[in-house]
Amino acid sequence: MESRIGTTTDQAPANPAATDDMLATQPIGYWSGLAHATVTRHLRDAMAKIDVTQPQYWVLNCVNGGPTAPSREKVVAQLTHLADGPHEIARVVDQLLHREWLRIDDGQRLHLTDAGEAAGARLRELATEVRAVVHKGISDDEYVAALKVLRTMVANVEGNGASGNRSDLTIS
Repeated sequence: MESRIGTTTDQAPANPAATDDMLATQPIGYWSGLAHATVTRHLRDAMAKIDVTQPQYWVLNCVNGGPTAPSREKVVAQLTHLADGPHEIARVVDQLLHREWLRIDDGQRLHLTDAGEAAGARLRELATEVRAVVHKGISDDEYVAALKVLRTMVANVEGNGASGNRSDLTIS
């Protein structure tokens, strides 16, 4: 099936067995949702084997990622949009304080402890291992192209793309 920019392809129902020549008709919502759920489940299963959660990894990275130590409130504000609920990140901070992977200084700033740094290093190794599994058979160029396509789709739906925000879009 030849594809040209600016053409419209009819939407077909999601079909996990779709052949390559049928893929242009497949709903992005189904496939992006399936990819998200499958990759997230794989990552979380790998982390569970070492008794860590994905939100704990997010918090460790957030605390370790800036030029200055963040406050609890800053970490919560920065990560809540990723979490399963509005209170999850605050709970994770408490968990990591209890594990002694984080400590709070006199200025109420969060810091990694030595144990927290070691856990963060192990989690980065694990994330690299998981990434290798997910990216098997996919070149960096293909990966970049896929992300560019997804980024353009997001911009299109948000009204920042060429097609704008349309009310007659097919539900996918």
